Amino acid sequence: MTQRHRAIGWKYDLPATNAPSLLNLDIANLDPPPNRIDDITIEISRPPMELRGFSFIMGSLTLIATSGVTAASLYYSFFVATKTDISFVAIFLAACIAAFILLTPYIRMDIEQPRNEPVRFNRKRRKVYFYQYRTDLLHPFSIKRWGVKPIAYDWDDLTAEAYRLYAPMGYGGLMEKVMISVCKPGTNEVIDRVLFADNIETGEQYWAIVRHFMQKGPEALPDFVHPPWDWNEGIYSNPFDQRAPKVQWPTEMDLESRTAPAPGEQP
Repeated sequence: MTQRHRAIGWKYDLPATNAPSLLNLDIANLDPPPNRIDDITIEISRPPMELRGFSFIMGSLTLIATSGVTAASLYYSFFVATKTDISFVAIFLAACIAAFILLTPYIRMDIEQPRNEPVRFNRKRRKVYFYQYRTDLLHPFSIKRWGVKPIAYDWDDLTAEAYRLYAPMGYGGLMEKVMISVCKPGTNEVIDRVLFADNIETGEQYWAIVRHFMQKGPEALPDFVHPPWDWNEGIYSNPFDQRAPKVQWPTEMDLESRTAPAPGEQP
């Protein structure tokens, strides 16, 4: 059997879904705790943005400035200058088009990305439901390639992976995250990889909680000190977060992800 493919920056795998689970006593202080816990489902938050609105404001200002300078250069070249310099015009047009192509996806992402992208773990069906927002930077105006596209996978096909990568951000920076890779049943072929947490410590804590829940049920979890955050109705200090799309699960998936299979129904 071939080795499972890992992305750049992979450091190690977190404990497997069927490995014995243990919880640190300090896990009760986790903030925020899971969104919801009942006998069937536990839901974990994935806040998508730390500073929503930055890409929209800076990207829009950059596009306005670039368009203004390009328009001014065109006016000067064709109506003021005694001789039109085609190469001069081409440079400004190319810069304007490049800025539009590069910045538009990030502006759209800032506007359309939902307030939260929760993950539901259903212990009765042994399935995991991801409220997943998909993007395609190469097709910034596509309808099919962009938007919320919830997906469901079998719990036993998941692997949590820790990633750590030094990226050239300003003077340099450390990027950490925990990804969940999904393999085709019975193989090591990765068919999908989605973000679980934007830092390793938080990802390890949430992964320990969901493994404990899936193996032993809600009664094995501690009473969390902090109340869950209502991502749809919470009061945000950032006005862009207040106007972000709310989480709206498709009706059928919402029902399936919160219920146990009926007698005779395939889980």
